[in-house]
Amino acid sequence: MWGGRFAEGPAAVMREINASLPFDKRMWREDVAGSRAHVAMLGAAGIVSPADADAIAAGLEQVAAGYQADGVPDDLSLEDIHMLTEARLAEAIGPAAGRLHTARSRNDQVATDFRLWVRAAIDQVLAALTAFQQALLARAEEHAASVMPGFTHLQSAQPVTLGHHLMAYYEMAARDVSRFADARARMNRCPLGSAALAGTGFPIDRDATAAALGFDGPTRNSLDAVSDRDFALDYLQAATQCSLHLSRLAEEFVLWASQPFGFVALSDQWSTGSSIMPQKRNPDAAELVRGHAGRITGCLVSLTVTMKGLPLAYSKDMQDDKPPVFEAHDLLALSLAAMTGMVESATFRPDRMRALAESGFSTATDLADWLVREGGVPFREAHHITGRAVARAEAEGVRLDQLPLADLRAIDPRIDDRVYDVLSVDASVASRTSFGGTAPANVRAAIAAARGETA
Repeated sequence: MWGGRFAEGPAAVMREINASLPFDKRMWREDVAGSRAHVAMLGAAGIVSPADADAIAAGLEQVAAGYQADGVPDDLSLEDIHMLTEARLAEAIGPAAGRLHTARSRNDQVATDFRLWVRAAIDQVLAALTAFQQALLARAEEHAASVMPGFTHLQSAQPVTLGHHLMAYYEMAARDVSRFADARARMNRCPLGSAALAGTGFPIDRDATAAALGFDGPTRNSLDAVSDRDFALDYLQAATQCSLHLSRLAEEFVLWASQPFGFVALSDQWSTGSSIMPQKRNPDAAELVRGHAGRITGCLVSLTVTMKGLPLAYSKDMQDDKPPVFEAHDLLALSLAAMTGMVESATFRPDRMRALAESGFSTATDLADWLVREGGVPFREAHHITGRAVARAEAEGVRLDQLPLADLRAIDPRIDDRVYDVLSVDASVASRTSFGGTAPANVRAAIAAARGETA
């Protein structure tokens, strides 16, 4: 490629370290698409003759068909997918292939290819997130009134419903959708035509190539265009946040599937056994999703550090931009598919959830709130009174709603029998009617609103 300047070829190790084809061949579709748009523009602008433009376009179709049928070979002597495609094109149509690279550089070419790939990756993630959200909505509706313990510090705190709990993850996924959508909108500008770094003297039509490739328009600064990898970092940041949300749900499935909790049984499809303990049903899919979050976070850190302190414009360090993005995308796709499958197929155990919700004095706050509302007691005093009631129930080995009225009145005479209307777990969740609260009616309304948003 640069034989006119160099008398000797690269050392074997240099050839290997310099080549990106083993991983950037993944972008062959984007590379061919960018080349089609570029040569069409060259032909329309009169920079390349119509005959050569037609020959190149036909040759690119032939190259693409070969890739599709036989795969992309690892020819390290050709460095990357761009040079391989040009070499294959030359084999197909001869010297006219050399005109394809007029008015462009591999710098703007790879920036364009990579943006196209990341844009398609975002579209795939958005589709997967929608499927995940639909699974959450279906199970949340099924369990809108199924009582379970709500936790803080992993200690029983207040009763909630399983539907409300699952809808919390729907909200996380909705924020993930917004992050990916924002990243897509921000990166949808076409670098093609920026050439190596300074633009080109040829009378190119950058608006035409941008439109042909589905971009909103061309990038506005050639230096920035070839050196920018913000779009890849945006993708990785959104992927990292999404993976953290999936990891939290995965961790809850791991806990809930354990015998001490017993809230859920994961299906055989998403469980494994033990090589030595035949009774085991291990939540390995959930554990792997949890583990993938660490690897995806590592991909973000990797590219962040790679881009730190790079001067304008292009540096070879940036060749290492694609492996972390490719790895993160593959892991996130697996994680989303796995969590969607687990949510859809899980067998929840409302009876076990209710039993634990009724233990641990989870309606203590309801007693304190009742004292404030009905007895006019300042909350801090009500908190103290309730603490004494909890201590009494604990000593007696009963739930709060099982304490005799006489015992409660001995603690504070302002308590009367109306208090039992709020001390059951069902009464507790039904009372949480503030916007965003866990009352079953709220949960059903939130599900209806969410379905309207995703319709």
